[in-house]
Amino acid sequence: MPSPTPSQSATLSLSTRPFKLDAKVEVTQGGLLAIAALVAGILLSTAVVVRVAKH
Repeated sequence: MPSPTPSQSATLSLSTRPFKLDAKVEVTQGGLLAIAALVAGILLSTAVVVRVAKH
């Protein structure tokens, strides 16, 4: 039987007067890699847009 895939988890609890938010997220190593790739792509494309806008 294969061992379970290790994962990272995070929780957030936020309360203000009219609202309350409780959130939990759990991500595997593959998911973290995919998120990193998406963030890198966003940052690179933003840099290109800013450079083009300056000209």
